[in-house]
Amino acid sequence: MASVLVASNRGPVSYTLGDDGALSSRRGGGGLVSGLSAVDSRDSLWVCAALGAGDREAVRRGVAEPGVRMLDIDPEVYADAYNGVANSVLWFLHHHLYDIPHEPVFDAAFRRRWASYRAYNRAFAEALAAEAGEGAAVLVQDYHLALVPGMLRELRPDLRIGHFTHTPWVSPEYLRMVPDDIVEELLWGMLGADELGFHTWGWASSFIGCCARRDDSTGTTRGVWPSGDPWYGVEWRRHDTGKGRTRVQVYALGVDGDELRALAHRPQVDERLARLREEVGGRKTIVRVDRTELSKNILRGLLAYRELLTAHPEWRGHVVHLASAYPSRQDLESYRAYTASVIELAQEINAEFGTPDWEPVLVSVEDDFIRSLAAYRLADVALVNPVRDGMNLVAKEIPVVSEAGCALVLSTGAGAHQELGPDALTVNPYDVSGTAEALHTALSMPSAERTARTKRLAEAATALPPQRWFLNQLEALKADFT
Repeated sequence: MASVLVASNRGPVSYTLGDDGALSSRRGGGGLVSGLSAVDSRDSLWVCAALGAGDREAVRRGVAEPGVRMLDIDPEVYADAYNGVANSVLWFLHHHLYDIPHEPVFDAAFRRRWASYRAYNRAFAEALAAEAGEGAAVLVQDYHLALVPGMLRELRPDLRIGHFTHTPWVSPEYLRMVPDDIVEELLWGMLGADELGFHTWGWASSFIGCCARRDDSTGTTRGVWPSGDPWYGVEWRRHDTGKGRTRVQVYALGVDGDELRALAHRPQVDERLARLREEVGGRKTIVRVDRTELSKNILRGLLAYRELLTAHPEWRGHVVHLASAYPSRQDLESYRAYTASVIELAQEINAEFGTPDWEPVLVSVEDDFIRSLAAYRLADVALVNPVRDGMNLVAKEIPVVSEAGCALVLSTGAGAHQELGPDALTVNPYDVSGTAEALHTALSMPSAERTARTKRLAEAATALPPQRWFLNQLEALKADFT
């Protein structure tokens, strides 16, 4: 039985099924993988979903990485839960992405998908309940598993349960679009945790605001309670389960500076950097690295770059926009259309301003981390302008890796703005003209000022690296809340 458990949709390992029927595994990276490595692997377990044919076959054959349990959830249930609810409803709610005249529509089809989301969460809760030792600490990850804490609390009241949301949290006003019974199920699912974690106090406050409700007719109450700075939370009472409280805290995930620099200086990155330098031709660079995710605001960033070249023609031929746009959720039509729009706009800018020896935008629409790291090193300006983002680690990674120092143009919509704002050039993510002027200011920034800003940005970015981020949550969860 495990004393520390992590639950997430995607696990630390994935399997590929070869043509000959052989299974091969690949270990993933990221903050969670690094964080869990800080605890004794003999006492820890990662519960995740089998995502593809290789993962499902590994489960059926009983192939298991030490410390990992994959759940082979019915593919139709998984598709409805993951794409039908988590990515098409909860993601859109938390990021305020709906085209309100047309969406959302909460009809019978949605209710069927929500039932799948409930079943998907139930599978995780039951697996965690079966695997956890007495009084174990369970850290549940993200909006995919928002119902797990409440379900797990019913099954195993002895456990210490935490949940961390890596996205923003929907505002109370925006959440009112959702039917009341779904809102209640979502919030009570989250409130099954002893502690809820968010990247910023802004997102934490949004959650607390959503909970500020009293319904005396059913004997159910929720309210905000302060418990000494910097702890806040929700005190609640339910007619069926009694009363309790859930603590809310902020853990602003940072980057591991040493690891990131080591990755960025591998030979293959050096080779790609040399090729990029040749393409850029000694010009200044504006770098962005994003998934083609609707909230990342890539299109307005490109429009701002076009306006920069229009309003400040002195930059024509003297700057190159290196844009990496990793394809995201291409099984959803809205994302395929957005990716196509990014490519089309980049081509329009090149056609309008390009010359035989200067291509204004070098866009890469593929999953190419090596190119991204090379671009980080080459960055004079980093453009990070999401409309709404839980954290955005790119804003933290580029200043750590940039060789000559970079000026960071950062929107208020990024969770990272709370920490990095004082040394960034702040922009309204919807203000294309304002972003264009910020790019001009960034490109014109004196070298000494840029260097000093970059140093402070890097210090802030590495203040809470993944292992410490994970351990802080684990230690708080194990602490006595009374």
